[in-house]
Amino acid sequence: MKKIQILGTGCAKCQKLAENTAQAANNLGIDYEMEKITDINQIMTFGVMTTPGLAIDGKILITGKVPSAAEIEKLLG
Repeated sequence: MKKIQILGTGCAKCQKLAENTAQAANNLGIDYEMEKITDINQIMTFGVMTTPGLAIDGKILITGKVPSAAEIEKLLG
């Protein structure tokens, strides 16, 4: 099971990143758990300075933009 973390304060971009990531994981049939991290201090422990951020299994893959579901599929696959 992959652990997917969405790092952001809950803004519209953060919501869209969560939607696109869930769609990508579902398209690939990946078993995953999604966690939304909204606490700014916790976000900073990941070294993320611009939100939204996407971490998979604790590793930051994207910061500061909202990739399409297809782009996220490439990262998950």
